Amino acid sequence: MIGTRLLLAVAIAVALIHGQPRAQAAQAGAGVDVCAIETPERIVAVGDVHGAFDKFTAILREAGLIDSRRRWTGGRAMLVQTGDVLDRGAESRQVLDLLRKLEGEAAKAGGQVHALLGNHEAMRIMGVMRDASPREIAAFRTADSEDLRDRYVEAIVQQNTEQARAVKQTFDAAAFRVRFYDENPPGAIELHLAFGPQGDYGRWLRTRNTMVKINGIVFMHGGISPALATIGCAAMNQRVRAELETVRPADPDLQTTLIAGPDGPLWYRGYFTDPPPAPEVLQGALDALGAKAIVVGHTPPAGFTITPSFSNQLFQIDTGMLDGEFFPGGRPSALEIKGETFTAIYEGKKREVLKPRNPSSEGAGSLTGR
Repeated sequence: MIGTRLLLAVAIAVALIHGQPRAQAAQAGAGVDVCAIETPERIVAVGDVHGAFDKFTAILREAGLIDSRRRWTGGRAMLVQTGDVLDRGAESRQVLDLLRKLEGEAAKAGGQVHALLGNHEAMRIMGVMRDASPREIAAFRTADSEDLRDRYVEAIVQQNTEQARAVKQTFDAAAFRVRFYDENPPGAIELHLAFGPQGDYGRWLRTRNTMVKINGIVFMHGGISPALATIGCAAMNQRVRAELETVRPADPDLQTTLIAGPDGPLWYRGYFTDPPPAPEVLQGALDALGAKAIVVGHTPPAGFTITPSFSNQLFQIDTGMLDGEFFPGGRPSALEIKGETFTAIYEGKKREVLKPRNPSSEGAGSLTGR
């Protein structure tokens, strides 16, 4: 597992070795009001992927959005991926590459792809790599990785030695080198650079939205309390982007931020308690957002099935796609919305039209998600 402190030290070295003006990427949805989209076309939403590339592509094919060569076939449809494509699984880089490719292909066909931020994207941008898997890191390894590690560790050692000398302290360079090499395998530096402010993936992620509203339905990763819903969709997107530029893991007020706090839109689980809150609580958030429903990932429901609640005003769509160690029994899924019809799609041509449920008779969502 990658040590946060060491990767923050790496960030300092990045600034020393690669300091240069940052290139700006185009903001997601440029030219489109992502908080007021209206369309007669179908909407397909997919929850947390966590590097499960093959399962992600399988459910996109099942939903009729791509073909066997992973080319967009959805026409004017809209795909919303509600965040957390990173961490835990092995092939998050391939998922990112596919989403970026499909963005362009869908636009040419009159469709749209909205890849939203999840808490794991925010963590990656902040340099928190605790959940980065060994194979995720290895995907960034190159023939120069060993040499790059050597150059970075020496830059950090030099800086820390000078800082220690300035305050008349000692710095154990040998022990630091051992720990650095142990916690930063080949590929780790390249991964960090790729997601940094100047990196290819980093620039792209920093343009992502936190929420979009399509036909009065809000799509986001975690959820939103009535209090934070008063911020509004557009302002929320702007404020989260601003925090991604300034908030650091060591900040004393980290737990009060939108991108890292438990009440923020990337982490919120307030509708999945046992017992669930009164319907008026969710209604307050909907009213503040001018919305009729909210679709979220982040908190897998019991049984790993797409689950509606609050009379089809709230939908949980994280069904543990990665499966295995982290989500045993999980499976890929997609929520298809056509007009007022909500259909859960699973592999093997399994489809289920979702009927409204009374929240007073529902169980709370499982809290196994992270």
